[in-house]
Parts: sequence; C-alpha cells; structure tokens
Amino acid sequence: MTSDSAVRIDVWLWAVRQFKTRSAATAACRAGHVRVNGERAKAAQQVRPGDEVRVRVGGFDRMLVVRQTLVKRVSAAIAATAVEDRTPPPPPREAVPMVPVRDRGAGRPTKRERRDLERLRGR
Repeated sequence: MTSDSAVRIDVWLWAVRQFKTRSAATAACRAGHVRVNGERAKAAQQVRPGDEVRVRVGGFDRMLVVRQTLVKRVSAAIAATAVEDRTPPPPPREAVPMVPVRDRGAGRPTKRERRDLERLRGR
C-alpha cells in the first residue's frame, strides 16, 4: 500500500484524494495543471518524499509536499498524513456592493423602478 520509493504523480494525486479518478489526474497532467518542483509534470513522472507538487484544481493552485508515497487509494485519514498542504489561505472576500436583483418574469421595470435602479448603481 505505502512505500518510500518513487511513484507516478497521477497515481499519487489520485491516492491522496486530490482527484476523484486516476484518469482525471492523468488529464490534469496532460493539460499542464500539475508541476513537480517547478517543472511541468507528465503523468508518468516519479515523485518521492520531499517533492513539492503544485496542482491547479477548481481554478486555484494547491501547493502540496509529498510526505509519503502511496500506490493505492486509502482512507482519508491515512491520505492526510501522506501529504502536507502548504496552500496559502485565500484572500479575504471584499464587501460586494449591493446589486439590484429583479425577479424573473417580472416584466419591464416601471419608470420609478428604473430610477431606483439607476440611483442604486450610482448613475
């Protein structure tokens, strides 16, 4: 199940639950969304403990460090010990200005509603 030798990057990403399927991990490698130690990684590239892996998942980069190599998918608790997540926290969300919302199918706004919307938008 576990070993301290090298293992394919797509297998390791699947085993530590970064991707739902191994084929999804392979596709991410082909698309260039996976980097090992700063270099683009092919699916068959070997990773060892201590390697830094950057994975783009859902539009955000995750920075992971290989602590233990896994060749089979294991429980979430064991998978969490095999990887060190160094991803910085996301920036705080800025206060979004109030956006006027109208119900669908409400028809065209009346003259009064239009003026209220324009006042709210700052026009």
